[in-house]
Amino acid sequence: MGRYGAKFNQNGTNRAMAILREKSIYVGEYEHTLDGKGRITIPAKWRFKGDDREVYLAMPNPGGYLTVYPPRMVDRLEGSISEIGMADEDGQELLMDLFAKADVFGCDKQGRINLTEGLLAHAGIKKEAVLVGNFSSFSIWDAQLYGKREPRDLRTLHKTIQSLKV
Repeated sequence: MGRYGAKFNQNGTNRAMAILREKSIYVGEYEHTLDGKGRITIPAKWRFKGDDREVYLAMPNPGGYLTVYPPRMVDRLEGSISEIGMADEDGQELLMDLFAKADVFGCDKQGRINLTEGLLAHAGIKKEAVLVGNFSSFSIWDAQLYGKREPRDLRTLHKTIQSLKV
């Protein structure tokens, strides 16, 4: 029995942690430098078993950064999008506008992802980037732009969480 009542598996790994590793949550900030091939490494804490065989979706955010959706969110999005009919001109136009500048990619066994030049240009990322957890997705910012950002104070954040009844 583990510290919080969770059982350990044969390898001594906490079962709850093993489940969490299959469905990552994205929290924290991580600074990374693009390598010579323009790749960014997803933090080890954010990776999960089998993610090198899965598809991530990166979209330009109007705030000047990138939003990256993990495979489970891509699956949910695909389900919602499939409800938009072929004859729905507004819906089809929305999809075209939304996904024209997006990209899908996988990560290699070292957790590296390769973003398109268009996405990197949208976020102004040339060399230094910050990956920021958004719980169910994550953002990729140019390090200088992220450093200039004015974060909300903790009291405001706490009140917002209370209003969400979390």
